[in-house]
Amino acid sequence: MELAAILDAARQRLAGMRQERLGELVQPRRLLGIARAPRIVPRLAAWHLGVLLLGDDALYATGEIVRAREEVRRGFTAESQRERDALAGAAFRGGFAEGEVVHIGWTPIDFDVLAQGEASGPVRVVEGMPRVRWSRAGGESDLAAYLDERVELLRHPAPGAT
Repeated sequence: MELAAILDAARQRLAGMRQERLGELVQPRRLLGIARAPRIVPRLAAWHLGVLLLGDDALYATGEIVRAREEVRRGFTAESQRERDALAGAAFRGGFAEGEVVHIGWTPIDFDVLAQGEASGPVRVVEGMPRVRWSRAGGESDLAAYLDERVELLRHPAPGAT
């Protein structure tokens, strides 16, 4: 099955389902020479399907995911926690609602690159069949089957998964 047809079929099954917003980290210009705090501003919306984000007219590789929240002083045991908290605060400053899921660091899947037989993000075409690498360790699956599974999980989440 052709890549465009696979994505269109998934979009049809997802019609009416809630999309999550994708944001971009921006560093505002200085105001009177004073640096302002970075913000994550909304850019797009897409359905989150594991390692992929399916938009209305594009496909993206998932990046980092945070929940927006107002910044408060906290003590952290790890620098990574401090960085994630800063990103959550930047999303809140950028206009995302408290607790809203925000995708950052996402990258578009380049269909021209795929047509040349190369991988774009976690997607590649092998012998005419689109495949997705769903694990950093190299786990790979047929894209159509992967999307079918992820769409069903989104439509019918496991109890307690929301």
